[in-house]
Amino acid sequence: PEDFVQELLYGQNNIMVEFIFDSKFGGRREYKAPFEGVIVNLERRYRETNSDYSREKIEEYMAEIPCHKCKGNRLKKEVLSVLIGGKNIIEVTDLSVKELLSFVDNLHLSEKNQFIAHEILKEINERASFLRDVGLEYLTLSRKAGTLSGGEAQRIRLATQIGSALVGVLYVLDEPSIGLHQRDNEKLIGTLRHLTDIGNTLIVVEHDEDTMREADYVVDIGPGAGVHGGQIVAQGTLDEILENPNSMTGLYLSGKKVIEIPEHTREGNGNFIEIKGASENNLKNINAKIPLGKFVCITGVSGSGKSSLINSILYKGVASKVNRLKQRPGKHKEILGLENIDKVINIDQSPIGRTPRSNPATYTGVFDQIRDLFATTNEAKARGYKKGRFSFNVKGGRCEACKGDGIIKIEMHFLPDVYVPCEVCKGERYNRETLQVKYKDKSIADVLDMNVEEALEFFENIPSIKRKLETLMDVGLSYIKLGQPSTQLSGGEAQRIKLATELSKRPTGKTLYILDEPTTGLHMADVDKLIQVLQRLADTGNTIVVIEHNLDVIKTCDYIIDLGPEGGDKGGKIIATGTPKEVSQVKGSYTGQFLKKYFE
Repeated sequence: PEDFVQELLYGQNNIMVEFIFDSKFGGRREYKAPFEGVIVNLERRYRETNSDYSREKIEEYMAEIPCHKCKGNRLKKEVLSVLIGGKNIIEVTDLSVKELLSFVDNLHLSEKNQFIAHEILKEINERASFLRDVGLEYLTLSRKAGTLSGGEAQRIRLATQIGSALVGVLYVLDEPSIGLHQRDNEKLIGTLRHLTDIGNTLIVVEHDEDTMREADYVVDIGPGAGVHGGQIVAQGTLDEILENPNSMTGLYLSGKKVIEIPEHTREGNGNFIEIKGASENNLKNINAKIPLGKFVCITGVSGSGKSSLINSILYKGVASKVNRLKQRPGKHKEILGLENIDKVINIDQSPIGRTPRSNPATYTGVFDQIRDLFATTNEAKARGYKKGRFSFNVKGGRCEACKGDGIIKIEMHFLPDVYVPCEVCKGERYNRETLQVKYKDKSIADVLDMNVEEALEFFENIPSIKRKLETLMDVGLSYIKLGQPSTQLSGGEAQRIKLATELSKRPTGKTLYILDEPTTGLHMADVDKLIQVLQRLADTGNTIVVIEHNLDVIKTCDYIIDLGPEGGDKGGKIIATGTPKEVSQVKGSYTGQFLKKYFE
């Protein structure tokens, strides 16, 4: 009954909970207490706990909703009654950058108010123009900072610097083109050129081809990654880079190395996942059909609704049914075809672990097999050491001075914490007795210190370990160490470790993989490897859905869903669907216009 559900959730004095304690010495005791209620209990624990983990677990049952009094406006009605141009301050901040510029241009004020507002309107116009020039005209002014992508946040900071109009400054930018469609990239390059034209110096870490071609001077570092890198293989003008045979970047830019377009696209298995009535954020109540058993790309200009459709609706909607995910999906009517998949996996760029204890070896599961191997050595058997002895997460084999971390945190009070190697184990994580057990003259700590390439050679005769290490090699991670702490891995590296883990599993042929811009931080040679990995996953019958701006990935997929035509309120519609060649012939598609050169 409804009354009982209310009492269960919010508690009631007439519901008594009986606690029975059976003690060896005190005998049987019974206590009765009023039931607190599930929601009241969770709210109290959320307020009182100091544990981030406990808070996050309770937050799984919480949802943000607008305040019932101000309807999410955050201001009192007296403040909202002040209008300029027929809009209050909240209505103005809810405008996109493009709409704000139009609002300011068309604002009619009295002569007195025009005199007062002249300088203010000039500042608003200039600052909004800077945001437009870096490709952010679709963003609303009230957009929460936490919902911005890394690329968007960086470009907002860039727009701030343009507004300061400083001269003689050295700016360092790390991949400002992240999250940008090729069309918007041209605006960004123009903005960067403006900064140099007024007398500044720009150092840009970038993999984008258009940005490299626009640079005055290029420094190419390599030749490989990790231990195979760290050298300047080429430097000079673009023409000098193109002519240098040692430069991998030059080989791709000159066309001597290319990412080939597959001769045939996959037929798929004939089934679809269909999203009906998608209306989250700027999506215009669209219906999207995603063919299964194919490599599918979701494309469109920045802010066209790609993340809303795939991350907010598709992933959360499918995972809530298939994986029992507790997060609420974005606004939509229904998702059909879920019976055709058995699991959904979101391979994002979030860290593979929260602490330095998590590393590529533990995440991929190869560390379990390595510990099994060490436990089978004669030395381990003679000492009675089991598999657990070689874990740095439990007592026994680990160094107790650092609890298996290998590092000690020193709190500096008002300064950032400092991490130093453990003085007892010298950063090796294990105690002396454990390190005396060797396999082929290497201790467990020596193995964790190997990079993937070295480990593959070392374990070449152990098929189960070799197979997992080969998948890490396939995704271009030959240079990372097996025991490298997760806190030292970039987002792109974490994502490729997750990909490698999936590659090493037995394919079911009914898995849906979702990736959001996996080429972030990747060189053209790494993009080539990534595409081969995604094609391998699709070859086993699985479905790959990738949100992407990189044309090398888009041109090699089986099917495209292109959103647009613009960003923000002018987006949210499906502009084109079909194979890359079919989309390249759609005149209204910006993605199609850039794809055309590959099929002419």
